[in-house]
Amino acid sequence: MTMTTDVTRGDVLRTLRDHVATHVALPGEPGYERCVPWNVAASVTPAAVVLATSPEDVAGTVRFAAAHGFTVTVQATGHGAVGVGPDAILVQTAAMKHCAVDVLSRTARVGAGARWQDVLDVATPHGLAPLCGSAPGVGVVGFLTGGGIGPLVRTVGLSSDHVRAFEVVTGEGRVLRATPDENADLFWGLRGGKATLGIVTAVEIDLLPIAEFYGGTVFFDGTDAGAVLHAWAAWCAGLPETVNTSLAIQQLPPLPGVPEALAGKMTVAVRYTALCDVAQAEQLLAPMRAAATPLLDTVGVMPYAAIGAVHGDPADPMPVTENHALLSQLTPDAVEALLAVAGPGSGSPQAIVELRMLGGALAREPRHRSAFCHRDAAFCVATIGLAVPEIVDMVAEHAAAVVAAVEPWSTGGQMPNFAPSYDPARAARVYSEDTLHWLAALADRYDPAGVLATGQVIRTRRG
Repeated sequence: MTMTTDVTRGDVLRTLRDHVATHVALPGEPGYERCVPWNVAASVTPAAVVLATSPEDVAGTVRFAAAHGFTVTVQATGHGAVGVGPDAILVQTAAMKHCAVDVLSRTARVGAGARWQDVLDVATPHGLAPLCGSAPGVGVVGFLTGGGIGPLVRTVGLSSDHVRAFEVVTGEGRVLRATPDENADLFWGLRGGKATLGIVTAVEIDLLPIAEFYGGTVFFDGTDAGAVLHAWAAWCAGLPETVNTSLAIQQLPPLPGVPEALAGKMTVAVRYTALCDVAQAEQLLAPMRAAATPLLDTVGVMPYAAIGAVHGDPADPMPVTENHALLSQLTPDAVEALLAVAGPGSGSPQAIVELRMLGGALAREPRHRSAFCHRDAAFCVATIGLAVPEIVDMVAEHAAAVVAAVEPWSTGGQMPNFAPSYDPARAARVYSEDTLHWLAALADRYDPAGVLATGQVIRTRRG
């Protein structure tokens, strides 16, 4: 690119300020640093950053990009960031964090920049529960457009199944409302299709009357990993839908907030949530508490406002690399394969290797079908490693080895919100062939110029 072209490009981008009523930052200008995502390992260097405060800001940006040959991508927190290049304009929605709760209808209208913690803060004082994920710091919209696997998923189902409506900006720069009865094709595709069909500026969700739950985490020493994993796999087979559980082989660094008993060594965390009678919940957990001698047991009656404490996911930005697989079953041989590659003595560099039990309400089709696939998976395996330069390649290679180790039990599928990447083969793992076809066809309809064709979106392949 020549200097003349650079100057012309910059001059064109500066005129974006005439099309939106908010701050626009070009590289080197104040506000541009807002594009840095939560996952700081992702390279995010857009042509400009638009600090949107309204749907009109988003729509104006999209129309400008269409007229001048740019693409547009969106970011609220950047937990699922996969990188943004200099041909894209990034819409940063963090300022659009409004959240209004209607206690009588048990609903909330939530802006695109809100995090789940924002919704928890206003809903839980009324005894109402927003169906967030394990980390309350994650953005509401990104979580829901990816489906949403929360800590109560077996009991209440997919979080996006509880969405009532979206406000969305399409690739044509139109602001539309999507419900089961209005723009129903958009409503189908926005629940699971991520940003394929538009940039969501607000969402209306159900709030469930859940004031508290019985749950927390039982931690064991890594030397007991074999006994705990085998016990957990057998225990899962008899659990009712009122119970949700996951297991994590952890290697947490000695950082503030990490209990001394868990820091700097391998431990195993059995996470547990139950929506049933406390005595029954305690009885159901008893076999796992007896699987080995616990290092720490935090399980008890907890207010729903503390749902994030079950997993204890990190809140501060960090560089991470992830991988992921879905399993049809978790046999003793599958447990042994996982222990060999991620258990004691394996040399695993992963911070977390997680097994999450699925099924239950998740496995049933909701009243209004969506683009989310793979409801039939029984478990998922996820790896999370630190993507620091000295070890990033080793961590990524080992994560691939973990996924390969469980391949005999894998469905071949993945979920939209787990292990985001630019891998061109990923779409076929996340979606069925039929779903891919319909998402691509709808994208052609709502974004004919391909303005939103960047990042993890589905598009018709053209030669």
